[in-house]
Amino acid sequence: MSTRLSRGGRLIDRSRPLTFTFDGHPYRGFAGDTLASALLANGQMMVGRSFKYHRPRGLVASGHEEPNGLVNLGAGERMEPNQRATVTPLKDGMVALSQNRFPSLDLDLGVVNDTLLGRFLPAGFYYKTFMWPRSFWKHVYEPFIRKSAGLGRVPEGRDPDRYEHFHAHVDVLVAGGGIAGLSAALAAGRSGQRVLLLEQAPHWGGRALVDEPEIDGTPAAYWVERTVAALEAMPNVRLRLNTQVSGVYDHGYVIACEQLDGAGPRQRLWRIRTKRIVSAIGAIERPLAFAGNDVPGVMLASAMRDYLVNWGVSVGDRVAIVTNNDDAYRTALAVHRAGLIVPVIVDARPNPSGELVRQARELGLRIEAGRGIAKVKGRGRVTGVSLCALAGEGAAIEDIGCDAVAMSGGWTPSVHLWSHCGGGLRWDEGQAMFRPDPAKPPRTHDGSVLVVPAGSSEGELRTGAVLESGLRAGAMAAGGEVLATVAARDAEEGPILPVWIMPQGAPTALKRKMWLDFQNDVKVSDVELAAREGFQSVEHAKRYTTLGMATDQGKLSNVNGLAVLSQSLHKAIPQVGTTTFRPPYTPLTLGTIAGVAKEELFQPIRKTAIHGWHERHGATWEPVGLWRRPFAYLRPGEHVENAVNREVLAVRNGVGLLDASTLGKIVVKGPDAGRFLDMMYTNVMSTLPVGKCRYGLMCSENGFLMDDGVVIRLGEDAWLCHTTTGGADRIHAHMEDWLQCEWHDWKVYTANLTEEWAQVAVAGPRARDVLAKLGGLDLSPEALPFMTFREGKLGPFDARVHRISFSGELSFEVAVPANQGLALWEALVQAGAEWGVTPYGTEAMHVLRAEKGYIMIGEETDGTVIPQDLNLGWAVSKKKADFLGKRAQERVHMANPGRWLLVGLETLDRSVLPEGAYILGRGENTNGQKNTEGRITSTYFSATLDRGIAMALLDRGPERMGQVVRVARKGGEPVEARVVDPVLYDKAGERLNG
Repeated sequence: MSTRLSRGGRLIDRSRPLTFTFDGHPYRGFAGDTLASALLANGQMMVGRSFKYHRPRGLVASGHEEPNGLVNLGAGERMEPNQRATVTPLKDGMVALSQNRFPSLDLDLGVVNDTLLGRFLPAGFYYKTFMWPRSFWKHVYEPFIRKSAGLGRVPEGRDPDRYEHFHAHVDVLVAGGGIAGLSAALAAGRSGQRVLLLEQAPHWGGRALVDEPEIDGTPAAYWVERTVAALEAMPNVRLRLNTQVSGVYDHGYVIACEQLDGAGPRQRLWRIRTKRIVSAIGAIERPLAFAGNDVPGVMLASAMRDYLVNWGVSVGDRVAIVTNNDDAYRTALAVHRAGLIVPVIVDARPNPSGELVRQARELGLRIEAGRGIAKVKGRGRVTGVSLCALAGEGAAIEDIGCDAVAMSGGWTPSVHLWSHCGGGLRWDEGQAMFRPDPAKPPRTHDGSVLVVPAGSSEGELRTGAVLESGLRAGAMAAGGEVLATVAARDAEEGPILPVWIMPQGAPTALKRKMWLDFQNDVKVSDVELAAREGFQSVEHAKRYTTLGMATDQGKLSNVNGLAVLSQSLHKAIPQVGTTTFRPPYTPLTLGTIAGVAKEELFQPIRKTAIHGWHERHGATWEPVGLWRRPFAYLRPGEHVENAVNREVLAVRNGVGLLDASTLGKIVVKGPDAGRFLDMMYTNVMSTLPVGKCRYGLMCSENGFLMDDGVVIRLGEDAWLCHTTTGGADRIHAHMEDWLQCEWHDWKVYTANLTEEWAQVAVAGPRARDVLAKLGGLDLSPEALPFMTFREGKLGPFDARVHRISFSGELSFEVAVPANQGLALWEALVQAGAEWGVTPYGTEAMHVLRAEKGYIMIGEETDGTVIPQDLNLGWAVSKKKADFLGKRAQERVHMANPGRWLLVGLETLDRSVLPEGAYILGRGENTNGQKNTEGRITSTYFSATLDRGIAMALLDRGPERMGQVVRVARKGGEPVEARVVDPVLYDKAGERLNG
């Protein structure tokens, strides 16, 4: 039975007792305990149930690699599922509940999956079972899967905690505060570089403080204390505990999660930019696969040592040891020194002979060499083990009583941070581990090494080699000199014997009880079945069996699973390969990822400088991306439709004002800017004269239209690209994606200046008169012809005035710095008063442009439309050698004459066609559905033309002018409409010049 010892426990404060509950039962612990150590101290061996078979599960590890000890923590709005008990600090009054059981942990009805159905639920059974009969999916399979999915409970209510993001820029980031990380930080810090040292645990030193090797002639604890003091004295070095480096991304971008304990934020997400990263995140001990290795009380040998030394907790009174290496002997010696019994050390090696082995023999501990464990006895907890010959088939030689088993299958370096950005691995046959391959490091964009491994993360397991590796890595990362080697000593060890299953000739009956993934119930027999059924790729086998897909991401199971797969395929382990390492290293809460982006800050509303004026003058709002734009301005007692009609007629007959500040404004500058824009747009931009404007189309690499807008040339090497409101951020990201990933050697700079400028469209026959009252710039037709711009003083404002139009009327778009936007708008309102100047919203803007046949991204486009469909072939250059989408548009289906083409429609009865509706063809298809020959893209009532108008994509549309088509209407008879030219108003374009 697990219990608290009367002495020991370097991390706990016995003078500060704490109380907590687990599944409603009250328990006691001490300050410094984790929830896991406190549970063990109170004799609570079982902490949960496995996912598929609901088998009893006890603690296996003591850190983030723990697969079983997941609990619901807290209550009500502060309840969190899937919290690892092994890394959860105990707090007074803590409430914890076990998971994946019904109705209780001790009596779980789900265990029927194991006792009765286990043989019928092998790996991949769901791929076969849920296929037939088809009708079962909706009424049987899907409800069952939904009810069974997940491990914890969904939190109740909103998360009341606060989170924050913190940005840091350093030269060297050291991940891991064990002796390797400390020595690396010391070497990097003495070079004068900016160094950040992060450690996930609440204390420095790592395993060295548990195993106590000798460093510099003193116990490791003294060396750690001195080194931390030296680092804290360096002004260029920052240190943080309780902060886990979670992921490494391209260009030296790193995220880390800091656990905070105070009145402020609960967690802090560090967003770090660094030149070099030292990965000193240690190694994880591997379990061994033998029958019953999942019974509560079977634990990693290093974890059992941790509980004993750190928290003064004994996992059992009689602890059997099973190992294939010398490190487990440290646990045997620690258990013996604590006054507990070690009935047997089962060593798979035929002749163990290291220094620790000799110490065990001198103490009279029984060592069974060349043996294995045939099976563990017990179900809810260990009651004994059966010994067998390692090379045999599992015939029991002897039964030995015990209440805990400490297992050690060797060590697996934590290579996650090395591998996140593509670092390669090599198989070390001597130590039976994957190690970072120095010939295949992750590199930055300039080719330099991004991540440098150190210590046991590099595969070094001896104290002296770990320290030397840390010093070397720190110096390499900082570009400094390697410090003198630190003298260190720990016990000499013999070689490991790679053992993956025990016994090696185990029959299938035993393999069905050998667990690889403890949380997801993946057994040795499951991996072998996957190999037999043709899943030879490690990635396919992973998904077929769910090996490594639990919340621990395979930290304990993956290497053993790979080894079993390699044996099944008769291939060497390196030939089988590894699965992909992806960030984060451990799960992050959604609150941490979101930071302050919650409630009113979840999706901040973007407002123009003129927003307040619109609000005061009756604007109803339309969300466009994150912006809020006026839809229409309602006067007292006015319906929105009447307001839109009034605004349209005001622009056609007098003058209107539109707040166009939300249009994207991206400056593109540099020697290669023209060349770059020629690739971005379908037409030529490099030849655009300075001071001129040109309408441009932008396609994706698949040839589909993705944005449009007016491009102006500011100078010899500078252009300003206008985009749609909702496309500004997306198009800027699109540009940067191509610049950074494909054309990284081009000299081009881009910047999104959307929010730096306010822009107002002054449109209508009286537009020039209104602007003339402000004075300043000469805006006459001779001085400012269509599709040009001028910069200068417009009244008191620093303005850029564009002669462009989205309404078909005489129009000027005036851009001023954002802080002058409201003043400009108010000045225009005052100047236009005598002509009845009218603000108009987005709906009136849509009607005006539809009357002129101008297309709109998101209305006439849906991700499948190309410029030629919209009669915009004139804007697609036939002279340019290349542009994004050019080759795609040459595909057969893109050049097919049967594509639907843009036309205008007008209803015969003044009604408005339903938006998005299909234009009906003749007959029905084989499914009994009516054939279609087109669809409505945008539809409005035109106050100018006094009838319903629409734009549509129609089969052979331009050839069918004057024909009447039928448009489907939900719940009613089709509506008839006449096919007309898309340009319904001022076909000659005479009104553009006033």
